[in-house]
Amino acid sequence: MYRSLAFFGRAAAHLFALCLLSIGCDPPPPQPQADAAYHVYPGDSIQAALEAAARDSIHKTVKVHAGTYRPQQAGQAMLFFSARHDGIVLEAVGRVVLTAAHPEQADPDAASYPAIVNHVVFFGDGISPNTVLRGFTITGANNFASRSEGPEPIQPDSSNGVRWEKGLFFYADGGGIKVFGRSYPTLEGLELHDNYASPCGGGISIEHRGFDAEAVLIRNSVFRNNSCQITGAAVDVLPGSAAVLDNCLFIGNVANLGPDYVGRRGSVEYNKAHGSGALTVFPGARVEVHNCTFTDNWNGVDDKGRGSSYRNTIFWMNVRGGGIAPGNRYEVDLLDSRRFSGCFVRGQIDDLRGTLDPERNVLQAPDPQFDEHYRPQTPAYAGVGYQPPEE
Repeated sequence: MYRSLAFFGRAAAHLFALCLLSIGCDPPPPQPQADAAYHVYPGDSIQAALEAAARDSIHKTVKVHAGTYRPQQAGQAMLFFSARHDGIVLEAVGRVVLTAAHPEQADPDAASYPAIVNHVVFFGDGISPNTVLRGFTITGANNFASRSEGPEPIQPDSSNGVRWEKGLFFYADGGGIKVFGRSYPTLEGLELHDNYASPCGGGISIEHRGFDAEAVLIRNSVFRNNSCQITGAAVDVLPGSAAVLDNCLFIGNVANLGPDYVGRRGSVEYNKAHGSGALTVFPGARVEVHNCTFTDNWNGVDDKGRGSSYRNTIFWMNVRGGGIAPGNRYEVDLLDSRRFSGCFVRGQIDDLRGTLDPERNVLQAPDPQFDEHYRPQTPAYAGVGYQPPEE
């Protein structure tokens, strides 16, 4: 009975909102429900719920219910988090797809069709690890590159004493998710698939601009079939940035789909011979990668940073085609491998620079015999690689 009443209550609220819209009135602002959370259903605005939670000093959880959600207008991001949104937990209930695509609004003749936003989700300056994005499928980015600020900029030109210059990487990197400035969200239980960006970061781009005392946490997530023109098909960690990747699966991601037009400006193309990986870590950046699996990507990881850590991770046959670099595919391209241990590595080229310690890792590793969820079945791999979280 109570569930029936709740259903009719929601239906009445939606009908009331539609009536208001039909006569030109804005719908009432979202209100927290009995479970102390804001609830969003198909047809509702997720951003409106985020704004309501931002104004609310007590209720900081927004639950989005099953369905596909699209941007309602062209712009830089479908959803954005700024400092006022810090501490909000945005979580999916059931299968929730956030897509950059809106075929009815997109220009069918544009190369970016059907996307109408640069980034599906944007995290700007002033975000702490208490801000959580959980359980969503994120897809549809296709190198849409608007510089229009719209009614409100997703990132002010200055914040907390820092003036931000918004360059190419701000607008164009990070098709699925862009993290910018002093921003360290917790991203968990996500699936990012079929996102494309140019130049870099089809899935996620992290740009801390040197404010790297903290790191973005990405855990229990899957990166599948993302791509980019140059570097970091799944995740791109720019100079002065930091990330932790824990229990993540990378599969089918392809970088180097076209010429390095950024590097050519300085007459030095990045990783020209062999190309870049599913994960790219630039000089001056760092990552911690724990219990992840990289397989069937165009290269595994390229890391020119110092102090990165890789532990108990599988790099297996990252030999997928699709990029333009002429050299053979590789599993690992690391300058600093001092904290690379407990990893299993095998491909066309296991260790591009010859920096890995074979006594602390297994090179030319045996077949992990993945099951349908990419859990290794070979006994030697116990405790190594990605494990799908229990439901």
